[in-house]
Amino acid sequence: MTENNGRRRSPGPGALPHRRVLLNDTDWASLATVCGTGESLPAALARLLDPDPAVRADAAGKALGEVTHQNTLYEATVPVALYVASILDEPGVSAGDFGPEADMPPPRRPTLVRLLRWLGDTAYDADDADDADDADDADDACLAIAERRCCEPDPHENEEMRAFRDLRPAIFSAVRPLLDHHSADVREAAFVAAAPLAEHPLLAERRSELAGHARHLLATSADRRSRDRALDALKAWGHDTNDLENPSDVAARERYARLRAERYARLRAERSGWDGGYSKHPPF
Repeated sequence: MTENNGRRRSPGPGALPHRRVLLNDTDWASLATVCGTGESLPAALARLLDPDPAVRADAAGKALGEVTHQNTLYEATVPVALYVASILDEPGVSAGDFGPEADMPPPRRPTLVRLLRWLGDTAYDADDADDADDADDADDACLAIAERRCCEPDPHENEEMRAFRDLRPAIFSAVRPLLDHHSADVREAAFVAAAPLAEHPLLAERRSELAGHARHLLATSADRRSRDRALDALKAWGHDTNDLENPSDVAARERYARLRAERYARLRAERSGWDGGYSKHPPF
């Protein structure tokens, strides 16, 4: 299998491969990860269906940690995301997580919730990069990129993010049924994952449905991260959120605005002092 064979096998926008196909037909050893290549990923991904929640938790940490780091997607991220989406409806993913013993110590986040949160974070990162690429204001685009990277971006660095964005409809098709899950934690995580996925043009008609889930989340959840994502999504889709914000939301919004302003001023100052080469007075 050649280096680009994984991309040639990528499914269409609405198709989600079976998990066994993804495990067996992906040349994992040829795909870059955080610290190397993905030859160990198939074993870890398979353990996400282990009946023991502790084994699943360990497998999730190893598999997901290998393909995302500091808002960066790697070559192996897309097939991992497709695999994760393909097992969301498998009973083994949540075995023992929602039964009568689920609240017994040690506390743990259900595997299904953890996978959904990872998909949501990955989709959010990919959408954020898209916004930076398409920004009309060059300063805003440079600021967004500078906040996400500590060095000059590689011209090929966004290839994986673009591949992920192309597959948002397929991943959304797996996430959507969980919006009505019996567990409130799963429903909340499913919305947080679905919202950035719905930024794909083919999913525009789904946003009105998601807006209802966002309003329900804001009426029932106190989780800061989830509330931020719900409010951001509603605003992006043209909804007035003034009546949905509580005092904590207002305080958070003001704090974020202050931090953004401070960060923007700092980055502008750093950029204005850089001439593309060495400073006139080196620190040595």
